[in-house]
Amino acid sequence: MTAPLDGVTVVDLATLFAGPLAAAFLGDFGADVIKVEHPAKPDPSRGHGPARDGVGLWWKVLGRNKRTVTLNISDPDGAALLRRLLADADVLVENFRPGTLERWGLGPAELHAVNPRLVITRISGFGQVGPYARRPGFGTLAEAMSGFAAATGEPDGPPTLPPFGLADSVSALAAAYAVMLALRARDVTGAGQVVDLAIIEPIMAMLGPQITWYDQLGYVQPRLGNRSNNNAPRNTYRCADGRWVAVSTSAQSIAERVLRLVGRPELIDEPWFATGSGRAAHADELDAAVSAWVARRDRDEVVAAFEEAQAAVAPVYDVRDILADPQYAALGTVRTVPDEELGEVRMQNVPFRLAETPGEIRHAGRRHGQDTDAVFGALGLSAEELAALRERGVL
Repeated sequence: MTAPLDGVTVVDLATLFAGPLAAAFLGDFGADVIKVEHPAKPDPSRGHGPARDGVGLWWKVLGRNKRTVTLNISDPDGAALLRRLLADADVLVENFRPGTLERWGLGPAELHAVNPRLVITRISGFGQVGPYARRPGFGTLAEAMSGFAAATGEPDGPPTLPPFGLADSVSALAAAYAVMLALRARDVTGAGQVVDLAIIEPIMAMLGPQITWYDQLGYVQPRLGNRSNNNAPRNTYRCADGRWVAVSTSAQSIAERVLRLVGRPELIDEPWFATGSGRAAHADELDAAVSAWVARRDRDEVVAAFEEAQAAVAPVYDVRDILADPQYAALGTVRTVPDEELGEVRMQNVPFRLAETPGEIRHAGRRHGQDTDAVFGALGLSAEELAALRERGVL
């Protein structure tokens, strides 16, 4: 079976985390992704988080489906070798601080002179232009500046940051989408182009109509905890066994089913119950009704009762629950991937399914520089030339 991106070569110069994850998404659907790392300074994600026997586990996910090479592109010989590698590539993904590649003679003008069809994907904290462009930028800063943190957390608590790379992950999806659009445009025009992605922007696009609300009404989204100002009951509720469930009532019919289920049908007849905003204004009363009912039952009993009533509920899972859940098993959400260092490793599968040309995780992240000789040997470098470059620290 031919994968959608068979024949597409992606050179991944990026580190931590949006750029490498974007490249991984492309690799999931058949692109030949060549991960370029500094000979002495590997991608820091190799050392992030827990490790098993000295093998970083985050890298196994982020580096999946990639060939790995080492190259010091700040060295003139390394820059020259990168140009040779990019001459026949389709996509470059980089996340250096703006101006860095230009300083090494590897800016878009120089690269398009070598390969006019190259899609150059530039991911940075604040974009390629503007007063903040040259600031160091990370996903945490984007989560703060986008409005996400200000709207997240309890009403009387501090702005809250996620305990994982949310802004980076959203940016990775946006970058992979942008690459596909640029490749489609190249099909029409024959020319590559530059993608300028600022990590502060994609997460802002996911936050809904906050800017429009403020523009038209002067309304600023407050922190609401697990509640919503659009409907109620909407919250997490603790069960008798100490586990939790989440309830959503975005639809009026669902809200009515929930209140009948928990034994408070009289609230449905209240005039304010007829709208989501009206229910949200009475969230204390509705939460009290639902939480009292849930607190007397174990989680499985709560979920079964909600399902029978056709009301919307979900158990609050940790990773142990995910791995045991039959729905995730049916979808194939978790994949067991072969690995030379760990034998096998489980990780999240490709996040959607194509009926005819599905994506696939073929292998987990490989060792630092594992494919250096094979990749650069294919460009015509002899074993002696490779050894000399390695001796000089270029490879």
